[in-house]
Amino acid sequence: MTTVCTLAWVHGLVQGVGFRYSTQREALKLGLTGYARNMDDGSVEVLACGDAPQVEKLVAWLKAGGPRSARVDKVLTEPHQPDRQWTDFSIRY
Repeated sequence: MTTVCTLAWVHGLVQGVGFRYSTQREALKLGLTGYARNMDDGSVEVLACGDAPQVEKLVAWLKAGGPRSARVDKVLTEPHQPDRQWTDFSIRY
């Protein structure tokens, strides 16, 4: 399998509701690496790297609304070529 990376920006009520932690838990369950971090505009940026079907599952989970406490209005994604190798899925500050 080929490793792919996708950058996603999740907009809506996604900060202060445990969104990054839920995303980390979901990503680790899917065997992905990367990170989730809050952005200044109130969105959450997610970088997910791994097998293409697993990355697609995480993106689908994000688009479906993530954790129950969140409200996702839109998810923008684009392919990404990271400048480094990720070894785990972290929460960045």
